[in-house]
Amino acid sequence: MQTLLDRRAFLMTALVAAGVRPQRLRAAEGMFVSLNGSLTRQMPWPEFAELASKLGYGGVDVNLAAASAEGAEATRQRLARLRLRPGIASLPVRYSSQDAALFEEDMKGLDAAARFAAEIGCPRMMAVLPPSSTMPKPEFRTLLKARVQRIAETLNRSNVRLGLEFLGPLHFRTRNPHEFIWRMDEALAFTTECGPNIGLTLDAWHWHHAGATAADILAAGRARIVHVHVSDARKQPAEEVRDNARLMPGEGIIDLTTFFESLVKIGYTDAVSPEPIGRVPAEMPAEEGARIGLETTRAAMKRAGVL
Repeated sequence: MQTLLDRRAFLMTALVAAGVRPQRLRAAEGMFVSLNGSLTRQMPWPEFAELASKLGYGGVDVNLAAASAEGAEATRQRLARLRLRPGIASLPVRYSSQDAALFEEDMKGLDAAARFAAEIGCPRMMAVLPPSSTMPKPEFRTLLKARVQRIAETLNRSNVRLGLEFLGPLHFRTRNPHEFIWRMDEALAFTTECGPNIGLTLDAWHWHHAGATAADILAAGRARIVHVHVSDARKQPAEEVRDNARLMPGEGIIDLTTFFESLVKIGYTDAVSPEPIGRVPAEMPAEEGARIGLETTRAAMKRAGVL
């Protein structure tokens, strides 16, 4: 199966390189939209998955703790019945904490969590890469690299990949005394050093605010893009940007067509999770927020020729 997917990805890349834009990828072969909790806020895991299926999502972001409590077989059956693909699960390790005891405690459960993720068909996890720190950058980098390498070894036993999400907005970079990693190229270099199963969670919002380009996506390649988030941004000075003031895809100035076309070029065939943090009003029903998120994301993908 993997060989077949790789062949399809190669053919897609060749078509785009030749100037032929594919007009449609079947959901089973290409990118699919996965329901993200930013559209619904807190919902119990079963109802969250049911909502994704009801609205026509191709996948759903997995609540690892709730699904684990349900069990691997029950989770597989639920996803199969709902015709959903698992998008991503959060890494259950506080790897960037300067409290070593917290990290060590979380590591005790990682092997079991990785096995569970693999068993339900979700060999992908994600975590945030800190853009700033109270610790000087060289020291903090050494600390995090050693920890992520340990995480990589554990995840690799279950063939699970980890995507670290770099954060681009200025207010994140200046929150602490020492700037850390926030540019895509530097994040890519860091993850490459950490292990072959470590890559990036590529968020269009952070891609835009970090000043990244299509060339950065092409440089990462399929092997280093683990998961994708998408939203949009207003045109405003960098010092005014706040992470919880995003827009739905297509409502702002991010070049999402170039973003998605670049993902097609590298052969990315996994989940796209709409994450317009702050865009869904508190009074909006969860179903309405999820519906708008799906519609605007699919529209942006269609404009890029992905659907």
